[in-house]
Amino acid sequence: MKKFKFKQVLATGTVLAAGIALTACSGAKQNGGGSNKKSSASVALITDIAGVDDHSFNQSGWEGMVAYGKSQGLKRGTNGYQYFESSSASDFTPNINQAVAAGYKTIFGVGYSLKGAIVSAAKKHTDKNFVIIDDVIKGQKNVASANFKSQDASYMAGVVAARTTKTNVVGFIGGVHGDIVDLFDAGFAKGVQDTAKKMGKKITILNQYVGSFTAADKEKSIAKAMFAKKADVIFHASGSAGQGLFSEAKSVNEELPANSSKKVWVIGVDSDQSSLGKYKSKDGKKSNLCLTSVMTGVNVAVKDIATKAAKGKFPGGKQLVYGLKNNGVYLTRGYVADSVWKQAQTARSQILAGKISVPSHPSK
Repeated sequence: MKKFKFKQVLATGTVLAAGIALTACSGAKQNGGGSNKKSSASVALITDIAGVDDHSFNQSGWEGMVAYGKSQGLKRGTNGYQYFESSSASDFTPNINQAVAAGYKTIFGVGYSLKGAIVSAAKKHTDKNFVIIDDVIKGQKNVASANFKSQDASYMAGVVAARTTKTNVVGFIGGVHGDIVDLFDAGFAKGVQDTAKKMGKKITILNQYVGSFTAADKEKSIAKAMFAKKADVIFHASGSAGQGLFSEAKSVNEELPANSSKKVWVIGVDSDQSSLGKYKSKDGKKSNLCLTSVMTGVNVAVKDIATKAAKGKFPGGKQLVYGLKNNGVYLTRGYVADSVWKQAQTARSQILAGKISVPSHPSK
């Protein structure tokens, strides 16, 4: 699959430091940078197999690490901050071992697929701090777990989709079935259903899983079938496989004028995916098909936990949950109509007030 050199911005709008080139650290290649004195504040990020520039979890985590490094006056490299890119699951343990050997104090594993490797490493290296993103590891005092209330932001995305669709058909494409993707699936469906009821409309939700977080070609085929069934807004929670959805949506929209009522939209996930939504319409106008993105604040969690560790307050043995209240999850403004955005923000307020209860698993 084509690798993207990411040019995204942090959620705060701060552009990534120009001197930080994302040359892949496959096999734990280290690109050092100057001298760092705070070894106790050093951090490393181990990616899952989608790579550091996946426009998703890994990328968001790295953005958080870069922001943390800047806030601490650290540079990329030994005693500072670094990523170790995994090409397959067999790279997890060697990458963790190399991060340990290089002296990094706090090591983050991005995604539940690294759980086993983090558990094993934490038992062997009790003098190091470990963090698992998007899973829970209990009973290990040197491991912190970071999770997200993604169902709440996904509910808001459901509100947006229901109020944006012109065909009354929307879609959800998941990566692999599991508790984490369930949050996105359940929240989105509930948001669509509740909004449709308020509007007195019947909205059909097409739902299908890729069975992978990297199979973009398969997702492209799924998206093509959904668009053929009149879906005009599709939300994905499928990692880098989602690039297939964006590709198919572009194929549809590039054959239409920019202001066509038949335009299709994509709702991105985990990071702001608007860069993937850029296209040129049939009448030669630049446009964008990424309606909004459900942001999972991996960057927020990484910076927060790394900062705590640097202060000697690493939350070992604890599960930290990031939600709407602390911007651990949220929606990007994107291209959502003003009236629709207002409704989404109303839903946010109601969720925070406990007036809307969002399920964490899809109804059967």
